[in-house]
Amino acid sequence: MELRQLQYFVAVVEEGGFTHAAARLHLAQPGVSAQIRQLEREVGQPLLDRSGRSVTLTEVGEAVLPYARAAIAAVEGVRETADAFTGLLRGRVRIGLVSGAAAHEFDIAAVLAGFHRDHPHVEISLTEDTSERMLRAVQRGELDIALAGLVDEEPLPGISLRVVVDEPLVAAVAPGDPLLAEPGCTSVPLAALRDRPLISLPRGTGLRGVLDRACARAGFRPRIAFEAASPALLTQLAARGLGVAVVPELPADLAAASGLHTLPITEPRPRGRIALAWGANGPAGPAARALLDLLRTALPKAAGGQSVQGAEGRAEAGRGGYAACHERPAPG
Repeated sequence: MELRQLQYFVAVVEEGGFTHAAARLHLAQPGVSAQIRQLEREVGQPLLDRSGRSVTLTEVGEAVLPYARAAIAAVEGVRETADAFTGLLRGRVRIGLVSGAAAHEFDIAAVLAGFHRDHPHVEISLTEDTSERMLRAVQRGELDIALAGLVDEEPLPGISLRVVVDEPLVAAVAPGDPLLAEPGCTSVPLAALRDRPLISLPRGTGLRGVLDRACARAGFRPRIAFEAASPALLTQLAARGLGVAVVPELPADLAAASGLHTLPITEPRPRGRIALAWGANGPAGPAARALLDLLRTALPKAAGGQSVQGAEGRAEAGRGGYAACHERPAPG
């Protein structure tokens, strides 16, 4: 049994198939397949189920995977320990980024570029996905770091968080929308959106989770007319009069430029939060730890935000109230 066979096996599992694994390893797919078949012969059991449209782990593969990862980590630890004596940082860092996070005032691309410049021997792997899947990946050790949206609930066990964005959610509507009909209206209770077509991020995102949970507590299910992964597209759809976009608070100049009117949502007052997430025991390798330290320095801590260590604390959602001017749901 060779280390490279274990590396190929883990790559196929993490990439979900031989084609993407071969691309990640910069190898030809037949070579990767041959090495894993050899590994399976040495183990005496199939590790991967190739019968479906995607490659999945067999029961034996599920049991073997943690040991394969541990063996790879042990070898990398030997190399990293030796490199530490020369001041050289090597390894691979896997980071996840929620859609729309780069639209905030912090520049993730600049942070990653600076880290790459200072540590050219570190491979950085960037994934954009839903917050739900990324937080699960951090929990399983498949991602070292994630910048993900949060829902008002206990954080997953084994995850530490640092909130970097904490903003109230607003209803963004085009001029002439019924929500604006009442003079002097400065906010809208969540119940007023009960029968309105809503525009929101997809399921699995932190913002959508906050919306679904708040509506459930208010006794109704949101009527989602449009879903989009890009917050900018949500506001564009709302500006065309296609529904009410539920988005984080918009800067005044952006709202004016798009022709939108925004009303804080109250009763309850849901908030959109983005947090830096990592394993409760810290990233496994020195390269990931170095990038996490850099991100914690570069990303501003949200006002009133907190760090939550694993399952020991609660990620606060923040509640409050504006004076609402609507007493009943607006017409659809």
